[in-house]
Amino acid sequence: MQQISAPQLNQWLNESLSGTRPKPQLLDVREPWELDVCRIADARSMPMRSVPARYLELDRDSEIVVICHHGVRSYQVAMFLEQQGFTKVLNLHGGVAAWAQQVDTAMPTY
Repeated sequence: MQQISAPQLNQWLNESLSGTRPKPQLLDVREPWELDVCRIADARSMPMRSVPARYLELDRDSEIVVICHHGVRSYQVAMFLEQQGFTKVLNLHGGVAAWAQQVDTAMPTY
């Protein structure tokens, strides 16, 4: 299982804005109420419980960064996706909590 830190993801997203690197799919597996508190821009919502029924909606050919609150649920979803044959899956280590602490200190936390 590949992990990516919040600063590494931030750098990647900045590189995608400049066109030097393709943008990853950001897959947020938290519950809707959690997304109401905070979210990383352009992250697609797919609550963890819905992933087994919806994972075919994801693009297998692009890199996917799975996001949750602290990185535990996203790790489990990333493992599931790998078991389904996805080969370009990364887990956001520390989740949005790490993002709020290390990248966007104005982001609300819970």
